[in-house]
Amino acid sequence: MRNITIILLLALTLVGCKPSEDEKAKSLMTKIEHLYQDGHYKETLDSIMSLRMKHPKAIESRKKCLKLWQQASLKMTQEDIAKTDSALQAQIALFNQAKSIREKNFLGIKKDSLQTRYEALCGTVRIIHKRQQEK
Repeated sequence: MRNITIILLLALTLVGCKPSEDEKAKSLMTKIEHLYQDGHYKETLDSIMSLRMKHPKAIESRKKCLKLWQQASLKMTQEDIAKTDSALQAQIALFNQAKSIREKNFLGIKKDSLQTRYEALCGTVRIIHKRQQEK
């Protein structure tokens, strides 16, 4: 009986020492936080996807990643808005300077495309802000 008790205690000790899923994900979580702080938003999102696949039961890490995902997505979208807005302003200037109808038509297509992209990106930012306020 004593041997069984010792074996059970030993087994419980070994099982209790097994690292949790969040502990296993800690190094990847640290990498994700550094990538975000360094402004590498695409790599941050890729690493978060990797964490989700490798450690599906790391609940606390996944909760932290959700906030980082929203923040990185927001930053990427804001950067894209700035680039799109600059390109749109340049295209509007070219469109206004165009002399022929043919030239205005070609420039108008690109201008309209950039305008649509700009509005879609702004919509994405609004959705991210709304989701951040819900939590």
